[in-house]
Amino acid sequence: MNELSKVVNAQLQQAAENLVRNRLMSDEFLDFVQENTKPLDTLMAYYKCAIMEVETKFKVLNEQFSLEYDRNPIESIKTRVKSLDGIVRKVRRKNIPLTLSAIEQNINDIAGIRVVCSFPEDIYLLADCLLQQDDIRLIEQKDYIKHPKENGYRSLHLIVAVPIFLQNEKREMKVVPAWQMRNYSIHRNKRKMNRSFWMCWDCNAAGAHR
Repeated sequence: MNELSKVVNAQLQQAAENLVRNRLMSDEFLDFVQENTKPLDTLMAYYKCAIMEVETKFKVLNEQFSLEYDRNPIESIKTRVKSLDGIVRKVRRKNIPLTLSAIEQNINDIAGIRVVCSFPEDIYLLADCLLQQDDIRLIEQKDYIKHPKENGYRSLHLIVAVPIFLQNEKREMKVVPAWQMRNYSIHRNKRKMNRSFWMCWDCNAAGAHR
């Protein structure tokens, strides 16, 4: 049985490698990477800068609440930039032209921040505080706290634009914050499904009041 399992696993691994090679490592994709290595690295660096801008805003708000109210509404913050494989898969799935400008315009979740809170009131409070800042522009909002998904997932999803200040220019970048419910986050971590693509505020209460 062990030998059979090894054979099956080897076949599955080979099939996966072939899938990646055929779908991702196409001539078009390889040409794109070769021609855009430096611009692509630069764009990913811009997204990292945008994440740092938004993450700093949350840390400042959390520190202020700690000083004024002796409590921290934010339990944890995690950030990520979507991998190149993930970007290409989405490009193919959404039939987006394989150009940097098309990727930046049509893929909103390249830069993600997940913020975990204990209570829905803190989620809405932090969201309001963020959106009141004059350098933040709201692009889209989805409220899965008031309208939970069928699997029980409850969070507040935002897509925001934030400026980053470079040596000779100011550039607006999109960041996806996702505040998720704490109990859902714990459950998902236990199942090794720790994937976040929106900046979500998590809460663990049954009801949501604004």
